[in-house]
Amino acid sequence: MRIFSNLMKEIKEGHFVFTGELEPEKETDLHNTIKAAEELKGYVVACNVTDNPNSMAYISSLVASYLIQERTGMEAIYQLRCTDRNAAALTSDLLGACALGIRNVLALTGDHIGLGDYAKAKPVYDLDSAQLTYMIRKMVDEGVDLYGNKIHGDVRLHVGVAANPNCEPLEAEILKLARKVEAGAEFAQTQVIYDIERVKEFFEMMRSYGIKIPVLVGIFPLKSYGVAKFFDEHIAGVHVPEELMERITKAKDEPDKQKRKEKILEINLDFFIPFLKELKRTEAAGCHIMAVGYPEIIPPLTEAVK
Repeated sequence: MRIFSNLMKEIKEGHFVFTGELEPEKETDLHNTIKAAEELKGYVVACNVTDNPNSMAYISSLVASYLIQERTGMEAIYQLRCTDRNAAALTSDLLGACALGIRNVLALTGDHIGLGDYAKAKPVYDLDSAQLTYMIRKMVDEGVDLYGNKIHGDVRLHVGVAANPNCEPLEAEILKLARKVEAGAEFAQTQVIYDIERVKEFFEMMRSYGIKIPVLVGIFPLKSYGVAKFFDEHIAGVHVPEELMERITKAKDEPDKQKRKEKILEINLDFFIPFLKELKRTEAAGCHIMAVGYPEIIPPLTEAVK
């Protein structure tokens, strides 16, 4: 297998890999995103660059991925979703990504357009994430597009996919992941999960189905009470543990802003350091830390579990 990126090199060498997340928004100035990428350097191997999360019409993830890599040296994981593009547009964007030096792509089906701020726009869904994965593998392995047309020049991309250990029934999600692996997925990143026993169950079921793919388990540190409450109530299939929610709820009553911030950081570290130490004892290839707007938690978190 050819290796095109630092991310895949680290995974293949068996290191426990940390990845981060960057979410450029409806903007043309990427100052804050660039700053966040700079702050994560040395702690994560690569960062996901989101593609219209929750179907909000944000700056192109392709452009943002390129600028982040060029200006900071942080390796990007270019998120690409099928909601907004047909197969031709997806092909064009992937060729552009290769030309711009992007080497990792996360193939996503994507949220329905009705969830976002362009709810009257038409969803596309010409392909789903498994079909997009298959198309990328054809481009990389055979040098042709989805319909067999020759591509001039190498396509050097590693393709990852998403998985959700929170799903019920879990077996249905495992079968979806199996389809993506059969299509050629090289790694997976999971939805946020707080239950380490559920993570173990997820890996056990993967084993029972003979699914072998490196998995980076997703976590979401909670920056504030407001973030925790919204996440617990509005993110489908994700539940913040009651004890963690109670501690953050109590911390919000601290009147001093700096002390409140320190308390919440301590609460997060108390929860996630043991979680990550236990995660390292599982088959997990690493951890995907979704800490958009909360980069200060990543250094102490990653250092504590090295």
